[in-house]
Amino acid sequence: MEINLNEHPINLFSSWFEEAKKSEINDPQAMSFSSVSEDGYPSIRMVLLQKFDKRGFVFFTNYNSRKAKEIEINAKGAVCFHWKSIRKQVQAIGRIEKVSDNESDEYYFSRPLGSQIGAWASRQSEHLESREKLMKKVQKYEKKFIDKPPRPPFWGGFRLVPQEMEFWSDGKFRLHDRFNFKRVEEEWEINRLYP
Repeated sequence: MEINLNEHPINLFSSWFEEAKKSEINDPQAMSFSSVSEDGYPSIRMVLLQKFDKRGFVFFTNYNSRKAKEIEINAKGAVCFHWKSIRKQVQAIGRIEKVSDNESDEYYFSRPLGSQIGAWASRQSEHLESREKLMKKVQKYEKKFIDKPPRPPFWGGFRLVPQEMEFWSDGKFRLHDRFNFKRVEEEWEINRLYP
């Protein structure tokens, strides 16, 4: 695998992501996201990458969800992309920050109306007595917001700002190619790793 040692790791991620979008059957933007609870236990779940640039990887959620509460306690986390179709994986570790209100608004209003209503109806991660109760809440908000619901104040985006990124490419006989990019001040230090 040819790696440009002077390349920003987000540029490399972008080229792999474009490759994955051509062959992954479902959700090439799916990434596992790990956070840590107050008592030190990690939790992991799948979220969808909605945007990325040299500042980091952005996803959106309910700010009352378990992941958001864990981020509030410990604003560090990790994401991992695994694309089976191209036999590549990327992980990023870093600090987590809220995106701007403008970024959250822009994404929220790009979503289908049903998804906007769903953001209002769901009390993400809380106990739900029955599916019927959720659907009644959806109907309530459909009546309340016929046209363009505002973005809920409890819903928005987070950005994982990578301090470290690792690229993994499958190799014959499990002799994989692995590269680690680590931020040192404003530069990226790159090292090849044993498989």
